[in-house]
Amino acid sequence: MRTRCPNCGTTLSLDALIAHDGAREALGIAFKMSGPVGHALVRYLGLFRPETRELTMDRVAKLLGELLPDLQTQRIERSGQAFEAPPECWLWAIDQTLTARESGRLATPLKGHGWLYQVMSQYQPSTAGNAAVLVPESRNLPLRPRQPSQTASAINALEEWASE
Repeated sequence: MRTRCPNCGTTLSLDALIAHDGAREALGIAFKMSGPVGHALVRYLGLFRPETRELTMDRVAKLLGELLPDLQTQRIERSGQAFEAPPECWLWAIDQTLTARESGRLATPLKGHGWLYQVMSQYQPSTAGNAAVLVPESRNLPLRPRQPSQTASAINALEEWASE
């Protein structure tokens, strides 16, 4: 079975994914990040893909490995300050990051997670429900609807297969 990521452009067989150290590590981390945040992270990883090449599985594993501790603790640190980062914050910040790329305010490929973490440091949960409130300088940005990716669906299928 061959899989192709719509974000990073990598095309591999399932056997190759499991046999490759970086891909296996990335899949292991991805299994820990299932659900809406995992789906959003797949879209976010596309921001790291060089225009003329595929994103390597070693790089994917490294990027996910850098995010995993903060996702698990639901806290980030930016400019020496700690910020709460619940799943809603991650979803909102990734959406804002993708919107910035689409509007031309964010140049890709990204080199690190600084832009995402800066956006996350501005997250303000709403007191009237689960929706996020944008800070004044970001109020005019539209939120994009989330669409499940084929890669996230494949990861979920692999997760179900592994648990059998």
